Amino acid sequence: MLREVFADRHRFAEIQASLGVAPNLLSARLKLLVEAGVLGTRTYQGPGSRHRRSYHLTRAGEELRIVLAALQQWGDRHRPRPSGPSALRRTRSTGEAVNVGFVDEGGREVPCADVAFVVEPRPGD
Repeated sequence: MLREVFADRHRFAEIQASLGVAPNLLSARLKLLVEAGVLGTRTYQGPGSRHRRSYHLTRAGEELRIVLAALQQWGDRHRPRPSGPSALRRTRSTGEAVNVGFVDEGGREVPCADVAFVVEPRPGD
């Protein structure tokens, strides 16, 4: 569902048509994403239609883009699909391919092997 919103599909019918999922299931999942603060809703109305909601990324949802892109990149490398990647990561401005990785505060790429997860002691430990 998030992939569909990342691809600028915001209306329930667009998301459902793309995924081919049952409406009740899609409605429940979208509701969970809204409750979790990943998606927000906006009201729209087509000519002669009732008010409907469209789904848009919140700031928290937008920040999931890098997490999901990293998971997809890992899958493309280590568990590739016979049909190829489900989506390509490209810049909007140039269409150039992009990769997900670690960068230091100066914007330089850092190899994964050089990244340590340091656990700070908790008070009382």
